[in-house]
Amino acid sequence: MKIRVVSSKQEIDTLGQNEQIIHIAFRPSNTDIFSLVSKCPKVKALQVPPSYKKTISKSTKMFLNMQGIALVEGDVWGHRRDINEYSEISPAVYELIEQYRGEGLSDEEIEARMVQQVNMGPDLIRFILKNRK
Repeated sequence: MKIRVVSSKQEIDTLGQNEQIIHIAFRPSNTDIFSLVSKCPKVKALQVPPSYKKTISKSTKMFLNMQGIALVEGDVWGHRRDINEYSEISPAVYELIEQYRGEGLSDEEIEARMVQQVNMGPDLIRFILKNRK
């Protein structure tokens, strides 16, 4: 799965309509989020750093919820935007999920184990678990 990294407001206009997960690496305003959603009608999740998530208004959160778009807290560690505009989730993450599901673990147990094993936040792991059923 690819996560499109958006570093500035100006990049919103360069997004394709098929983007599904977008990491916002700047403090977005309500207008920025509405622009992202209208530019990318297939978006399933917006990921923002923890400090930015706290500043997103309740009305914007409600709008995203009504649109069925997850607001995910997290960072894209070690990503260099100058090399690639996407950050990819390793296939090993999906293999680990399948392994744990094969062992009969619940999603909550899988999340708890993966937070310790992979360099991903719990919100993103929850989103992946929910969308991999």
